[in-house]
Amino acid sequence: MLEYHVLFVVLLVGTEAFFTLLSVLNVRYGAQTARAESEWMHETLGVDDLDAVLDYQRARTGLSLVSTWVALGFLLVALYTGLVTDVVEFLAATGLPELAQGVVFVALLLVAGQLVNVPFDLYSTFVVEEQFGFNNQSPTLWVKDFVLGLVVSTLIVSLLAGAVLWFVSALPTYWPAAAWALVVGFSLAMLVIKPRVIDPIFNDFTPVEESDLRDAVDEVFERAGFRCDQVYEMDASKRSGHSNAYFTGFGRTKRVVLFDTLVDQMDVDEIQAVLAHELAHWKRGHIWKFVALAAVQFAVVFGVLGYLVGQSWLYTMFGLPQVEYAGLFVALLFVGPVMQLTSPIQNYFSLAYEREADTFAVETMGSRPMADALANLASENMSNPFPHPLYETFHYDHPPIPERIRYIEAMGEGGDAGSEGPAGDDAPTAD
Repeated sequence: MLEYHVLFVVLLVGTEAFFTLLSVLNVRYGAQTARAESEWMHETLGVDDLDAVLDYQRARTGLSLVSTWVALGFLLVALYTGLVTDVVEFLAATGLPELAQGVVFVALLLVAGQLVNVPFDLYSTFVVEEQFGFNNQSPTLWVKDFVLGLVVSTLIVSLLAGAVLWFVSALPTYWPAAAWALVVGFSLAMLVIKPRVIDPIFNDFTPVEESDLRDAVDEVFERAGFRCDQVYEMDASKRSGHSNAYFTGFGRTKRVVLFDTLVDQMDVDEIQAVLAHELAHWKRGHIWKFVALAAVQFAVVFGVLGYLVGQSWLYTMFGLPQVEYAGLFVALLFVGPVMQLTSPIQNYFSLAYEREADTFAVETMGSRPMADALANLASENMSNPFPHPLYETFHYDHPPIPERIRYIEAMGEGGDAGSEGPAGDDAPTAD
């Protein structure tokens, strides 16, 4: 039994230690390279206060590391002091059906995790983001978001968990396949449900109609050979100064969403370039490719879970009653770190899709607007343009900003997209 505990602790603590090391290296490497490339950052990204960018990255990284280790500490204490076992035994003693016990157990885990994160979210919002001029959120709005978010997430996760646990009891041999089909189908459904039902709970979405912005959007659609009647501006500014845009849905449910911060911070041609990039993900079939990639990942995960749940040692490790929901919980703890460590595989495909989207944006709107939009996004969001290469491998699903700008400018010049960047051939990269 000792070997299973060693494997468990090494997976959880070792993986977190590895990613902590990457984060520390990333901050140091980014600061060193940014200072060396300060002239490029000023001229290309428009960064006037380099120290503020570096301080923001340090603050965010430090807070993230502390919150992650605290959460991991709580988890290990709860497992090795027998607290989790006591909860499972208490639920069993209530006389509830095992399915209901499992749903309650999952809901308790979710609520506990959210409560542990509360101090860090508060500090992030009202100290870090406030200090660097990004926070626009009032305490009242934060509380509202927390309560609504907790209710919505608990409802959704509990329903999914209940369905999976029902499959486990009703289809003891084939439940991983049934659970896989459920999760893949749910992921597709969320492409429609989330923008139409969930997102409006938290934000207002105003249709973009009969305006210069709408004319600019329609021009992009026409050039891209695309049709979408649902274009919205979201009131992101009531919470944060960060900017973004996204495309979601499929068929008649397709919609484009522009953050109002993006609209305020960018020129029209830059907005058009960002929009063209987002549309490329649909035009090039990236959405369906991501769904297929996720389906493969889910198949592997459920296959492993199906094997682990049937192993008696999984329950004996922590003295847990042999009920499926307890086994699934421990099994997921084994699988989670492995998914983190294999993230470069998914990132590999995402990076390729993002380059295709950048190419499409340049072909549709030209190179200068796209390069300017990327520089604007990096500057306004205080992004770290120079991450450590190993950190980039595990965390970045978009090519680095310097690399993207270099690639785009080379296309505009008709040259080699791999030409020398701000720091030569070994130029570090950013999100």
